[in-house]
Amino acid sequence: MRPVFTVTIQSSGRRFPVAPGETVLEAAQRAGIALPYSCRAGVCGSCKATLLGGHCAYPRNPPVALSGTSPAQHAILLCQAVPTGDLLIEAREVTSVEDIARRQLDVVVARKWMLAPDVIGLHLRPAAGQPRLQWLPGQYLDVLLDEGRRRPFSIANHPQADGSIELHVRHVAGGGFTSWVHDTLKEGDALRIEGPLGTFVPREDSERPMIFMAGGTGFAPVKAIVEHFLALGTRRPMRVYWGARSAADLYLRELAAGWARTAHDLVFHAVISDPEEAAASGLRMGLVHEAVLEDQPDLSGYDVYMSGPPAMIDAGRKLFTDAGLPEGRLYYDSFDYAPDVLAQILAGRAGIVGL
Repeated sequence: MRPVFTVTIQSSGRRFPVAPGETVLEAAQRAGIALPYSCRAGVCGSCKATLLGGHCAYPRNPPVALSGTSPAQHAILLCQAVPTGDLLIEAREVTSVEDIARRQLDVVVARKWMLAPDVIGLHLRPAAGQPRLQWLPGQYLDVLLDEGRRRPFSIANHPQADGSIELHVRHVAGGGFTSWVHDTLKEGDALRIEGPLGTFVPREDSERPMIFMAGGTGFAPVKAIVEHFLALGTRRPMRVYWGARSAADLYLRELAAGWARTAHDLVFHAVISDPEEAAASGLRMGLVHEAVLEDQPDLSGYDVYMSGPPAMIDAGRKLFTDAGLPEGRLYYDSFDYAPDVLAQILAGRAGIVGL
């Protein structure tokens, strides 16, 4: 019989067992301990932790997010690391999500509308007899498909009294599910979901000013967190940056501009990467993370939340910490392919480049 190993978190002293073949993240979740994660495929780096003792292997997916990391940093990816012995780690715990049960439920499409030419908005409500989903702003859910497939989507609103859930679904060329959502799904149709998932949630134990940076539909969880702080009546300054290729991609720009008009101390920046599109719209041109640094070259006094495509997240992680932001005050959610699609892509890469 293969042994069961123990993982110890140095800062809190909490310990949990890991079954044979189980990842550190899976074991922690089974033990009711919330460690940070997002993509669950080894790509985004949200679950990066420091290995202080012991060894682990990566039998599932290659740890892509560790590329460029020095071995001297002893970094591991909790979502992919399978212990080969007892481990001592240093990892950030997200205790605010630990008491929220993850579960499956049936929902009905209460509303479907166009947010942009390639983005659909959905309002989901619990089906008759189903309890409301409990979640924290910024978390996501999985839409459950056949053959065990899942498609993750960030929840774009904070919890509502009627249990309604807002999703922003971008049509991905060649994406079977998103094509079905755009072309076939209709109001009144049923879906099965599982959630909540993720640890991209508000940190309320701080009085520091906040910067929010979103790319594309990464605006969805940022919207949920900003609206949460607004509902709380926060007096903390907030700076919201939303980057996209064109003005049409900033599909709720007027909503964000409305925050700036009514909130205590909130400034909204729309940033367009395409020079011609920026000139035509009169909006700020450039990359969104560069706009943040142009305005705030010293980030040492901020909390930063960012959500969007992996390239934006990777750039922000490096440049923002270089600008003085402590890594422990950088919270992010990386939008990428669903885990099963990622696994196919990574398997293809392994065959081509020998990863």
